[in-house]
Amino acid sequence: MPLALRIEEHGGPEAIRATDVAVPAPGPGEVRLRHTAVGVNFIDIYHRSGLYPLDLPSGLGLEAAGEIVAVGEDVTDLRTGDRVAYAGGPPGAYAEERLYPADRLVRLPDDIPDEAAAALMLKGMTAWYLLCRTFPVAAGHTLLVHAAAGGVGSLLVPWAKHLGATVIGTAGGETKCERARSLGCDHVIDYRERDVPEAVAGITGGRGVDVVYDSVGHDTFRGSLDCLRRRGMLVCFGNASGAPPAFEPNELAAKGSLFLTRPTLFHYIEDRTELETAAAAVFDLVRAGVIEPGVNQRYALKDAADAHRDLAARRSVGSSVLVP
Repeated sequence: MPLALRIEEHGGPEAIRATDVAVPAPGPGEVRLRHTAVGVNFIDIYHRSGLYPLDLPSGLGLEAAGEIVAVGEDVTDLRTGDRVAYAGGPPGAYAEERLYPADRLVRLPDDIPDEAAAALMLKGMTAWYLLCRTFPVAAGHTLLVHAAAGGVGSLLVPWAKHLGATVIGTAGGETKCERARSLGCDHVIDYRERDVPEAVAGITGGRGVDVVYDSVGHDTFRGSLDCLRRRGMLVCFGNASGAPPAFEPNELAAKGSLFLTRPTLFHYIEDRTELETAAAAVFDLVRAGVIEPGVNQRYALKDAADAHRDLAARRSVGSSVLVP
Protein backbone atom coordinates (compact mmCIF):
# COMPACT_ATOMS: atom_id res chain seq x y z
CA MET A 1 0.00 0.00 0.00
CA PRO A 2 1.14 3.59 -0.56
CA LEU A 3 3.01 5.39 2.23
CA ALA A 4 1.49 8.51 3.83
CA LEU A 5 2.65 10.77 6.66
CA ARG A 6 0.02 11.75 9.21
CA ILE A 7 -0.38 13.31 12.64
CA GLU A 8 -2.55 11.92 15.43
CA GLU A 9 -1.95 14.96 17.66
CA HIS A 10 -0.45 18.42 17.33
CA GLY A 11 3.17 18.73 18.40
CA GLY A 12 6.78 18.85 17.26
CA PRO A 13 8.32 17.14 14.22
CA GLU A 14 8.21 13.85 16.12
CA ALA A 15 4.41 13.95 15.81
CA ILE A 16 4.72 13.07 12.12
CA ARG A 17 4.11 9.34 11.68
CA ALA A 18 4.50 7.17 8.58
CA THR A 19 1.77 4.69 7.78
CA ASP A 20 0.55 2.56 4.90
CA VAL A 21 -2.83 3.69 3.59
CA ALA A 22 -5.43 2.25 1.26
CA VAL A 23 -6.31 4.79 -1.43
CA PRO A 24 -9.77 4.04 -2.86
CA ALA A 25 -10.97 4.57 -6.39
CA PRO A 26 -11.78 8.22 -7.09
CA GLY A 27 -15.36 9.32 -6.57
CA PRO A 28 -17.31 11.97 -8.49
CA GLY A 29 -15.16 15.05 -9.14
CA GLU A 30 -11.99 13.35 -7.92
CA VAL A 31 -8.79 11.94 -9.35
CA ARG A 32 -6.22 9.60 -7.87
CA LEU A 33 -2.69 11.01 -8.00
CA ARG A 34 0.72 9.42 -7.76
CA HIS A 35 2.99 12.13 -6.37
CA THR A 36 6.42 12.70 -7.87
CA ALA A 37 7.43 15.71 -5.75
CA VAL A 38 5.91 17.35 -2.66
CA GLY A 39 6.49 20.93 -1.51
CA VAL A 40 7.40 21.83 2.08
CA ASN A 41 6.07 25.11 3.47
CA PHE A 42 5.79 26.93 6.78
CA ILE A 43 2.05 26.39 6.78
CA ASP A 44 2.78 22.67 7.16
CA ILE A 45 4.59 23.47 10.41
CA TYR A 46 1.65 25.62 11.56
CA HIS A 47 -0.70 22.70 10.87
CA ARG A 48 1.54 20.19 12.61
CA SER A 49 2.11 22.36 15.69
CA GLY A 50 -1.52 23.41 16.07
CA LEU A 51 -0.97 27.11 15.37
CA TYR A 52 -3.49 26.49 12.60
CA PRO A 53 -5.36 23.52 14.14
CA LEU A 54 -6.50 20.62 11.99
CA ASP A 55 -9.21 18.08 12.66
CA LEU A 56 -7.23 15.07 13.84
CA PRO A 57 -6.05 12.60 12.73
CA SER A 58 -4.91 14.36 9.58
CA GLY A 59 -2.52 14.29 6.70
CA LEU A 60 -0.04 17.12 6.12
CA GLY A 61 1.04 19.13 3.13
CA LEU A 62 -0.78 21.40 0.67
CA GLU A 63 1.40 21.33 -2.44
CA ALA A 64 2.60 18.65 -4.83
CA ALA A 65 3.06 17.56 -8.41
CA GLY A 66 2.36 14.17 -9.88
CA GLU A 67 0.60 11.98 -12.40
CA ILE A 68 -3.06 11.06 -12.59
CA VAL A 69 -3.55 7.30 -12.26
CA ALA A 70 -7.36 7.20 -12.19
CA VAL A 71 -10.26 9.63 -12.70
CA GLY A 72 -13.79 9.78 -11.32
CA GLU A 73 -16.65 8.99 -13.65
CA ASP A 74 -17.69 12.63 -14.18
CA VAL A 75 -14.19 14.07 -14.68
CA THR A 76 -13.98 14.99 -18.37
CA ASP A 77 -11.13 17.49 -18.72
CA LEU A 78 -8.37 15.34 -17.19
CA ARG A 79 -7.23 11.86 -18.04
CA THR A 80 -4.96 9.11 -16.80
CA GLY A 81 -1.31 9.99 -17.40
CA ASP A 82 -1.75 13.77 -17.21
CA ARG A 83 0.94 15.64 -15.28
CA VAL A 84 -0.68 17.99 -12.78
CA ALA A 85 0.09 20.08 -9.72
CA TYR A 86 -1.85 21.76 -6.94
CA ALA A 87 -1.57 24.09 -3.97
CA GLY A 88 -4.35 23.99 -1.41
CA GLY A 89 -6.45 21.81 0.82
CA PRO A 90 -7.43 19.38 1.97
CA PRO A 91 -4.08 18.57 3.65
CA GLY A 92 -2.50 15.29 2.62
CA ALA A 93 0.28 15.99 0.10
CA TYR A 94 2.83 14.11 2.25
CA ALA A 95 1.91 10.82 0.61
CA GLU A 96 2.89 8.60 -2.29
CA GLU A 97 -0.69 8.59 -3.57
CA ARG A 98 -3.94 10.36 -2.70
CA LEU A 99 -7.34 11.46 -3.94
CA TYR A 100 -7.76 15.13 -4.88
CA PRO A 101 -10.55 17.35 -6.29
CA ALA A 102 -10.14 17.53 -10.06
CA ASP A 103 -11.27 21.17 -10.28
CA ARG A 104 -8.39 22.32 -8.05
CA LEU A 105 -5.66 20.79 -10.23
CA VAL A 106 -3.55 22.64 -12.78
CA ARG A 107 -2.25 20.74 -15.79
CA LEU A 108 1.53 21.12 -16.04
CA PRO A 109 3.06 22.45 -19.26
CA ASP A 110 5.70 20.20 -20.80
CA ASP A 111 8.48 22.68 -20.02
CA ILE A 112 7.75 22.88 -16.26
CA PRO A 113 9.42 19.98 -14.37
CA ASP A 114 7.58 18.24 -11.54
CA GLU A 115 10.02 19.38 -8.84
CA ALA A 116 9.77 22.96 -10.05
CA ALA A 117 5.98 22.83 -9.84
CA ALA A 118 6.04 21.27 -6.36
CA ALA A 119 8.37 24.03 -5.19
CA LEU A 120 6.56 26.87 -6.95
CA MET A 121 2.82 26.36 -6.86
CA LEU A 122 2.11 27.56 -3.33
CA LYS A 123 5.00 29.99 -2.95
CA GLY A 124 4.78 31.26 -6.52
CA MET A 125 1.05 31.91 -6.40
CA THR A 126 1.58 33.53 -3.00
CA ALA A 127 4.08 35.91 -4.57
CA TRP A 128 1.54 36.57 -7.36
CA TYR A 129 -1.31 37.60 -5.08
CA LEU A 130 0.95 39.63 -2.77
CA LEU A 131 2.47 41.65 -5.61
CA CYS A 132 -0.42 41.75 -8.07
CA ARG A 133 -3.54 41.72 -5.91
CA THR A 134 -3.04 42.62 -2.22
CA PHE A 135 -0.76 45.60 -2.96
CA PRO A 136 -0.40 46.02 -6.74
CA VAL A 137 3.30 46.83 -7.11
CA ALA A 138 4.46 49.14 -9.88
CA ALA A 139 7.55 51.04 -10.91
CA GLY A 140 8.49 53.63 -8.28
CA HIS A 141 7.31 51.66 -5.26
CA THR A 142 9.74 50.78 -2.48
CA LEU A 143 9.22 47.45 -0.69
CA LEU A 144 10.58 45.79 2.42
CA VAL A 145 10.68 42.00 2.17
CA HIS A 146 11.44 40.08 5.35
CA ALA A 147 13.17 36.70 4.97
CA ALA A 148 14.26 37.76 1.49
CA ALA A 149 16.38 34.61 1.04
CA GLY A 150 13.56 32.26 2.05
CA GLY A 151 11.11 30.29 -0.05
CA VAL A 152 8.58 33.05 -0.78
CA GLY A 153 11.13 35.84 -0.43
CA SER A 154 13.32 34.34 -3.15
CA LEU A 155 10.37 34.73 -5.54
CA LEU A 156 9.04 38.05 -4.24
CA VAL A 157 12.35 39.84 -4.72
CA PRO A 158 13.02 39.14 -8.43
CA TRP A 159 9.31 39.44 -9.29
CA ALA A 160 9.13 42.86 -7.61
CA LYS A 161 12.28 43.97 -9.44
CA HIS A 162 10.67 42.79 -12.68
CA LEU A 163 7.75 45.11 -11.88
CA GLY A 164 10.14 48.03 -11.44
CA ALA A 165 10.18 48.34 -7.64
CA THR A 166 13.05 49.16 -5.31
CA VAL A 167 13.48 46.23 -2.93
CA ILE A 168 14.92 46.26 0.58
CA GLY A 169 15.40 42.77 1.97
CA THR A 170 16.17 41.43 5.43
CA ALA A 171 18.09 38.24 6.14
CA GLY A 172 20.10 36.73 8.99
CA GLY A 173 23.83 36.16 8.53
CA GLU A 174 26.18 36.85 5.65
CA THR A 175 25.31 33.72 3.65
CA LYS A 176 21.61 34.58 3.49
CA CYS A 177 22.35 38.28 2.98
CA GLU A 178 24.49 37.41 -0.02
CA ARG A 179 21.68 35.22 -1.32
CA ALA A 180 19.27 38.15 -0.99
CA ARG A 181 21.66 40.37 -2.95
CA SER A 182 21.99 37.76 -5.69
CA LEU A 183 18.20 37.66 -6.03
CA GLY A 184 18.15 41.38 -6.83
CA CYS A 185 17.67 43.27 -3.56
CA ASP A 186 18.78 46.88 -3.92
CA HIS A 187 19.57 46.98 -0.20
CA VAL A 188 20.02 44.13 2.29
CA ILE A 189 19.73 44.48 6.07
CA ASP A 190 21.23 41.82 8.32
CA TYR A 191 18.65 41.85 11.12
CA ARG A 192 21.16 40.20 13.45
CA GLU A 193 23.50 43.17 13.12
CA ARG A 194 21.26 46.21 12.53
CA ASP A 195 18.02 47.71 13.76
CA VAL A 196 15.70 47.25 10.78
CA PRO A 197 13.48 50.39 11.16
CA GLU A 198 16.57 52.52 11.67
CA ALA A 199 18.23 51.03 8.61
CA VAL A 200 15.09 51.52 6.50
CA ALA A 201 14.85 55.14 7.59
CA GLY A 202 18.44 55.67 6.48
CA ILE A 203 17.87 54.03 3.11
CA THR A 204 14.64 55.93 2.38
CA GLY A 205 15.70 59.30 3.75
CA GLY A 206 13.20 58.97 6.59
CA ARG A 207 10.19 58.44 4.32
CA GLY A 208 9.66 54.73 4.91
CA VAL A 209 8.54 52.07 2.46
CA ASP A 210 5.24 51.75 0.61
CA VAL A 211 4.63 48.17 1.70
CA VAL A 212 6.19 45.59 4.01
CA TYR A 213 5.79 41.90 3.20
CA ASP A 214 6.17 40.12 6.53
CA SER A 215 6.14 36.33 6.80
CA VAL A 216 7.99 36.27 10.14
CA GLY A 217 5.24 37.51 12.46
CA HIS A 218 5.93 37.94 16.16
CA ASP A 219 9.57 39.04 15.99
CA THR A 220 9.12 41.60 13.21
CA PHE A 221 5.55 42.89 13.52
CA ARG A 222 6.10 46.13 15.45
CA GLY A 223 9.30 46.93 13.61
CA SER A 224 7.48 46.43 10.33
CA LEU A 225 4.91 49.07 11.29
CA ASP A 226 7.75 51.47 12.04
CA CYS A 227 9.20 50.97 8.55
CA LEU A 228 6.13 52.25 6.70
CA ARG A 229 5.48 55.64 5.16
CA ARG A 230 2.24 57.44 5.87
CA ARG A 231 -0.65 55.36 4.52
CA GLY A 232 1.72 52.48 3.87
CA MET A 233 0.57 48.88 4.07
CA LEU A 234 1.81 46.04 6.25
CA VAL A 235 1.04 42.66 4.69
CA CYS A 236 1.38 39.91 7.33
CA PHE A 237 1.23 36.63 5.46
CA GLY A 238 3.06 34.24 7.78
CA ASN A 239 4.05 33.49 11.37
CA ALA A 240 7.50 31.91 11.17
CA SER A 241 8.39 33.26 14.64
CA GLY A 242 4.88 32.89 16.06
CA ALA A 243 1.71 34.93 15.84
CA PRO A 244 2.07 38.74 15.98
CA PRO A 245 1.41 40.35 19.38
CA ALA A 246 -1.90 41.95 20.20
CA PHE A 247 -2.10 45.67 19.50
CA GLU A 248 -4.61 48.52 19.51
CA PRO A 249 -5.98 49.53 16.08
CA ASN A 250 -5.49 53.18 17.09
CA GLU A 251 -1.75 52.57 16.70
CA LEU A 252 -2.32 52.45 12.95
CA ALA A 253 -3.65 56.01 13.04
CA ALA A 254 -0.89 57.23 15.35
CA LYS A 255 1.81 55.85 13.05
CA GLY A 256 0.42 57.52 9.92
CA SER A 257 -2.98 56.08 8.96
CA LEU A 258 -1.40 52.74 8.12
CA PHE A 259 -3.10 49.77 6.49
CA LEU A 260 -2.78 46.25 7.91
CA THR A 261 -3.93 43.06 6.22
CA ARG A 262 -3.57 39.36 6.96
CA PRO A 263 -4.30 37.65 3.62
CA THR A 264 -4.09 33.99 2.65
CA LEU A 265 -3.55 32.49 -0.77
CA PHE A 266 -6.66 30.35 -0.75
CA HIS A 267 -8.98 33.37 -0.74
CA TYR A 268 -7.28 34.57 -3.93
CA ILE A 269 -7.56 31.32 -5.92
CA GLU A 270 -10.99 30.04 -4.85
CA ASP A 271 -12.33 30.93 -8.28
CA ARG A 272 -11.15 28.57 -11.05
CA THR A 273 -10.29 31.49 -13.35
CA GLU A 274 -8.13 33.11 -10.66
CA LEU A 275 -6.38 29.80 -10.00
CA GLU A 276 -5.50 29.43 -13.66
CA THR A 277 -4.43 33.09 -13.89
CA ALA A 278 -2.13 32.72 -10.89
CA ALA A 279 -0.53 29.49 -12.11
CA ALA A 280 -0.06 30.85 -15.63
CA ALA A 281 1.66 33.98 -14.27
CA VAL A 282 4.09 31.82 -12.29
CA PHE A 283 4.86 29.54 -15.24
CA ASP A 284 5.35 32.54 -17.56
CA LEU A 285 7.94 34.10 -15.25
CA VAL A 286 9.77 30.78 -14.93
CA ARG A 287 9.98 30.59 -18.73
CA ALA A 288 11.20 34.19 -18.87
CA GLY A 289 13.93 33.44 -16.33
CA VAL A 290 12.58 36.02 -13.87
CA ILE A 291 11.99 33.48 -11.08
CA GLU A 292 13.53 30.08 -10.43
CA PRO A 293 12.26 27.12 -8.40
CA GLY A 294 15.34 27.35 -6.17
CA VAL A 295 15.11 23.75 -4.93
CA ASN A 296 18.09 23.62 -2.60
CA GLN A 297 16.97 20.88 -0.20
CA ARG A 298 15.62 17.44 -1.07
CA TYR A 299 14.40 14.89 1.46
CA ALA A 300 12.94 11.43 1.16
CA LEU A 301 9.22 11.50 1.96
CA LYS A 302 9.80 9.51 5.14
CA ASP A 303 12.24 12.21 6.35
CA ALA A 304 9.68 15.03 6.39
CA ALA A 305 10.35 15.63 10.10
CA ASP A 306 13.94 16.58 9.23
CA ALA A 307 12.66 19.02 6.61
CA HIS A 308 10.44 20.62 9.26
CA ARG A 309 13.34 20.95 11.71
CA ASP A 310 15.57 22.58 9.11
CA LEU A 311 12.86 24.98 7.95
CA ALA A 312 11.92 26.02 11.49
CA ALA A 313 15.59 26.57 12.39
CA ARG A 314 16.03 28.70 9.24
CA ARG A 315 18.72 26.34 7.96
CA SER A 316 16.89 26.09 4.63
CA VAL A 317 17.67 28.40 1.73
CA GLY A 318 15.13 28.70 -1.05
CA SER A 319 12.72 25.78 -1.47
CA SER A 320 12.59 22.24 -0.10
CA VAL A 321 10.84 19.23 -1.61
CA LEU A 322 10.02 15.72 -0.45
CA VAL A 323 10.66 12.93 -2.94
CA PRO A 324 8.21 9.99 -2.60
